[in-house]
Amino acid sequence: MPSEGGADPADAPARPLVDLRGVAKAYGAVRALGGVDFAIAPGECIGLAGHNGAGKSTLMQVLAGNVRPDEGTLRISGSDETGRYSVERAGRLGVRCVFQELSLCPNLTVAENARVRHPFLRGFGWRARAARLIVSQLDAIFPGHGIRPGDLVSDLALGQRQMVEIATVFAAGETPLSLVILDEPTSSLDAQVAGQLLAHVRRFVAEGGSVVLISHILGEILETCDRITVMSDGRVVADRAAKEFTRHSLVEAMGHVAHAQEDAAETSAGPTARSAAPVVASAAPPRQANDRRVEARRGEIIGLGGLAGHGQTALLVLLQNASRGRSRLCELHGRTAFVAGDRQSDGVFPLWSIGANVTVRSLRAMSRLGLIDAEAERAMEEEWKARIAIRTPDMDNGILTLSGGNQQKALFARALASDAEIVLMDDPMRGVDIGTKQEVYALIRAEAAKGRTFLWYTTEFDELRACDHVYVFRSGRIVADMARSELSEARVLQSSFEENAA
Repeated sequence: MPSEGGADPADAPARPLVDLRGVAKAYGAVRALGGVDFAIAPGECIGLAGHNGAGKSTLMQVLAGNVRPDEGTLRISGSDETGRYSVERAGRLGVRCVFQELSLCPNLTVAENARVRHPFLRGFGWRARAARLIVSQLDAIFPGHGIRPGDLVSDLALGQRQMVEIATVFAAGETPLSLVILDEPTSSLDAQVAGQLLAHVRRFVAEGGSVVLISHILGEILETCDRITVMSDGRVVADRAAKEFTRHSLVEAMGHVAHAQEDAAETSAGPTARSAAPVVASAAPPRQANDRRVEARRGEIIGLGGLAGHGQTALLVLLQNASRGRSRLCELHGRTAFVAGDRQSDGVFPLWSIGANVTVRSLRAMSRLGLIDAEAERAMEEEWKARIAIRTPDMDNGILTLSGGNQQKALFARALASDAEIVLMDDPMRGVDIGTKQEVYALIRAEAAKGRTFLWYTTEFDELRACDHVYVFRSGRIVADMARSELSEARVLQSSFEENAA
């Protein structure tokens, strides 16, 4: 019974399981988180939504202990963890994560991967105990899974690997499980298996556990979560009960920051109708179910939009391979150059000089009788150092002496200095400061005006607005295409999240 004149203690709000306040994180000039407040109650499933680059993954990396914030406080179960939080500490507090990039060891068996996740499985007979643990959890979440504990992970299909990853996280460990972070957990699962997982999430929450669910399938968030938090540009822009959202209002909330920018921005950077210039590149994604194709005309800047990992890069690679005669799935009229977004893995030659990284695409044109013309090579280096403003005292310096933005400039210089008539760009401006971006954007527009064609995959809406025509991808297919005059962030988001893709 409540005390006289007082409130019933049972009606008092429960102490948050997780309470983040003012969390900020920057990577150089890029602000990933701009002072985020985020709380999770026991027995609550929170949906975390937002466009690419909104800050969702960085916030979850903080909560997982993988990233230490620059500012802010972190409390878990009432304990102040600020400054001492780590992956190990998160595990002891019952916080576990299933990230989109799987953490399984492909050369180990399913049972051995369970042992890696749960070190308490040691001593005589650990293999049998690990097998029982993982199989029982697979049976509980994914009945009829068909996975054996002795299967090598490398032999499993991608969806089965996702199931193993999820089961190892939910499996009982030394510490009671209190919070599970699920980042795009159904991206590799079919509808039936995804339904099994989401049903298990609701059972886990009903028993007092907490879940953060990130998913590009809005129906999953709306139907599974108790509350939805929407992020944009490193900040929380909406946070309310899931039942207060509709699919339309959720998409609007995800794009609301950009609407203001859209209204104020200049949209007359070029023509809004398709030109009469000849088509120089044409390709259809292998999974396309209708006759839609990406078409690029001479002098056009073509944008490829949509959520990350939905076939945009694959189409650029298809076109690049076609230039080498490796594909019959597309039509190409002109030489190509490729600007990689992941410069460390696919872009720079780390042991080479800045100048060598710029000129490597053009060496054949500077060769005479099998020898490279050193004067021509030096002239090209100095020309593009000036034209694209690469900030270095000496082009003979190693490429890794440059900042990330200047390394990216070198990759653009490599493409633009070449004889390529078509430039393929794989989200190359990620993590680049705004000043460098503006310099490169101006250069792209100038080159397009001279007749060069650009196909530009980008996860940033402002970059799509610089394009003459935009194709939106979902699940490996083109689901929308629009001229610049028809372009809006709401349309791109709606198409990106449309579940009945064409």
